[in-house]
Amino acid sequence: MSSPAERPADADRPEDAGHPSPAASPPSLTEVEAHGVDRIPDAERSATPLDLFRLAFGGANTFSTCVLGAFPILFGLSFWQGLAATLLGVVAGALILCPMAVFGPVNGTNNAVSSSAHLGVHGRVVGSFLSLLTAVAFFSISVWSSGDALVGGAHRLFGLARGDLSYAVAYALFAVLVLAVCVYGFRFMLFVNKIAVTSASALFLLGSVAFAGDFDPSYAGVFTDSADAATTDLFWPSFIGAALIVLSNPVSFGAFLGDWSRYIPANAPRRRVVGAAFLSQIATLLPFLFGLTTASVIADKAPEYVDPAAPDFVGGLLAISPGWFFLPVCLLALIGGMATGTTALYGTGLDFSSVFPRLSRVQATLLVGALSIAFIFAGRFGLDLVRSISTFATMIITCTTPWMVVMMLGYWTRRGWYDPEALQVFNRRQRGGRYWFTHGWNWRGMTAWWVAAVLGVLFTNIPGQFVGPLGDLAGGVDISLPLSLVVAAVLFLALLWLFPEPRAVYGPEGARLARTVEVPVPPITGPGAEGALSDPSATLPA
Repeated sequence: MSSPAERPADADRPEDAGHPSPAASPPSLTEVEAHGVDRIPDAERSATPLDLFRLAFGGANTFSTCVLGAFPILFGLSFWQGLAATLLGVVAGALILCPMAVFGPVNGTNNAVSSSAHLGVHGRVVGSFLSLLTAVAFFSISVWSSGDALVGGAHRLFGLARGDLSYAVAYALFAVLVLAVCVYGFRFMLFVNKIAVTSASALFLLGSVAFAGDFDPSYAGVFTDSADAATTDLFWPSFIGAALIVLSNPVSFGAFLGDWSRYIPANAPRRRVVGAAFLSQIATLLPFLFGLTTASVIADKAPEYVDPAAPDFVGGLLAISPGWFFLPVCLLALIGGMATGTTALYGTGLDFSSVFPRLSRVQATLLVGALSIAFIFAGRFGLDLVRSISTFATMIITCTTPWMVVMMLGYWTRRGWYDPEALQVFNRRQRGGRYWFTHGWNWRGMTAWWVAAVLGVLFTNIPGQFVGPLGDLAGGVDISLPLSLVVAAVLFLALLWLFPEPRAVYGPEGARLARTVEVPVPPITGPGAEGALSDPSATLPA
C-alpha cells in the first residue's frame, strides 16, 4: 500500500468522484504498479467494461476451469446430467457474482475496502481473509492442472520422466512466472488476459475438432436404471455437489472484481459494468463444456483415469488426445494457467498490503504467493488432490456467498452512496469516520455473515468428501448454499430494521428499506487526519 506521503495529492479527495479529471496516458506494461488499495484517481481510470470482461473471462477461460468442468463426470453423472449441473452452476454463479462489479467504479478501490461500509472499519478484514482463501485455492488449481499438463505433454513428446521431481520443477517454474506478472500489476495482467481470451478460446475450439470423433453424448454415468439402491440414493447429492463445484468458479471472483473494476471511471453506466461481469461468466461455458465432454470421452475410452479412488483428468486427457494435439494442450495449460493464476493472486497481494501496512503491494504479493506455493506442494504430494480441490471450493462458496449478500443488500439500502475518505480509515491506520460503528465493527453485517456461513458449513454435504454435522438432515442433499443465501439476506435486513444504523452512513436520499438513528459522526483521527470529520462536504441533513 502507498503511504499517505507517497499517495498523489488528489488521490482520495471526495470531490474527485463528482469532477473527473482529464484522463492521463496509461503507464507502460513494464512499469510496476504503484497503487495499493488507495482510491484510484479519476485521471488514471482508463479501463472499460470490456476490459473487465476480458480479465474475468480470461481468468476463467483456462485449463483449470476444464478440470472443474470434469467434476460432474467424476461424480458419476451422465453427460446430459452433467450438462444440466454445469448450466445451473454457471448461470446461478454469474447472477450471484455480477452485482459485485459496481463497487470498484463507485469507490475506486477493491471490494474488501468497500466492505468497510457494511462490516465496519475493522470488519473489512473478513473480505481480505476470504480473498486469501480464494487466491490460494484457485492459484493452486491453476498451477496443479497446468503443471500436470506440461509434464504429461513433455512425457509424450520428448520422453520426459513423470516423477515427483519433474512435477515439482514444473510447479515451481510456473508459480514464479505467475508471481512475476502479479508483481508488475494491473496493466501487465490485462495484457496477459487479452492474449489468453483469444488464444485459449481458439485452442478450445481446436480441441472440439480433436475429440469430435470420440465424443458420445449418450455416456450414461453410474446412475442408470440398473444401478443399485445405494447408488441411486446418491444421485441428488452428487448432482448438487457437482453444480456447487461449478458455481464456485464464478463466486470465487466476488472478492476480486473490485480489484479490476476500480480502474473503470465512476460515471460508467452501472448496467454495462454488471453486464460485463455476468457475460464473462456465461462465456466460461466454453472451458466448462470442454472439460465435461472430454471427461465423458475419458470415462468411455480410458475409465481407469476417472476411478473415484484416484481420478486423473489431465492424465486421461493426454491418454485420449491425438498426437498432433499434445502441443496445443501444453500451450493451453501455459496460457490459461497464467491467466487464472494472475487474476487469483494479484488481488490478494493488493489487499494484504493494507492489512499489513509494513508490506508494500509487491512484498505482500510475494508473501501470499509463497504461502500458496507451500499449499500447492502439500496438496499435490501430501494430500488427496481431488478432495482438496472440491472441499476447498465448497468452503469458499459457503463463506463468501453470505459476505457478498451483505455487500449487495448494503449497496441497495444505501442507494449506492459511499464516503471515500471513511473507507480508507483502516488502510491509513486512523480511527473514526462514518463507518466506525462500534469500535470499528458493524455487528449487524458481521452477525449476518458469520451466522449464515456457519450454518452453511454445518449443512454441507459432499458425498465421500465432506459432510457437515447437519449435512444429512435434508436427505443427503447439500442445501448449504440456498440456506446461507436466505439466512444472510433475511438476518441482515432484520438487523438493519431492529437496530438502525446511523443516518450519516446513508446518502442524501436516505435509507431504503431500513430505519436510521441520529448519532454524531466520530471524527477521523490518526496519521494525517488532524481530527477532521470524514468527507465534510458530504454532510447530510438531519
